[in-house]
Amino acid sequence: MHKIMSTKNIISSLNFFSLLSEEQVDQLSSISVVSKYPKEYVVHYEKKENNSLLFLLSGLAKAYKIDKHNNEIFLHYIYENSLISEISNIRQDTLNSFSNITLLEDSQILQIDYKKFKEIFLDKGYLCSEFTNEIILRSQQLQSLINREFIFNSVVKVAMMLHDDLEIFNKLKRAEISLILHIQPETLSRVLNRLKRDNIIDSKNGKIVILDKEALMSVCEE
Repeated sequence: MHKIMSTKNIISSLNFFSLLSEEQVDQLSSISVVSKYPKEYVVHYEKKENNSLLFLLSGLAKAYKIDKHNNEIFLHYIYENSLISEISNIRQDTLNSFSNITLLEDSQILQIDYKKFKEIFLDKGYLCSEFTNEIILRSQQLQSLINREFIFNSVVKVAMMLHDDLEIFNKLKRAEISLILHIQPETLSRVLNRLKRDNIIDSKNGKIVILDKEALMSVCEE
């Protein structure tokens, strides 16, 4: 029988809050709630204000935007034990969403009252470095997006996804991967066949297996 973790224990297990004292964790627990949501649940929409600071405890989510033609533009994945909320300004009492966030699996989310969190921690100088690191991470993700969309060719796009997100690659259908990378399905097939011919990857039971990580990394750096 699995032991059900308390909100306090869940918070204590997150690296983001590892520097808090036990008393501070108790304070944080009092303004937090843990909720479960099903696959395909939309956590929030872009340009909407949110009163909660959100952490993905288990499951998987994706961040994306919708262009003027109603096409989805994939941004990045959000993995378990990661911050979902997008931090751009720590002076406001609410959080603004830059993107849409949708769950790709049944997930568990920690919700923290952001206004109280700001009063108790941020305004007193606690966790500011952690928030700064999150802002830097979002900047790096934006840089990766720019590279993927405007600089990298199709071979590098596929190689980078195999290198960075192999588990996700093997979960998705080829058509979904093509949409994420903004390449044609035929192009994806050609790239995968090329990497197989070069003995960099192989396919076993319908899943991609990396045979030569160094060679794959070399392709990513082309």
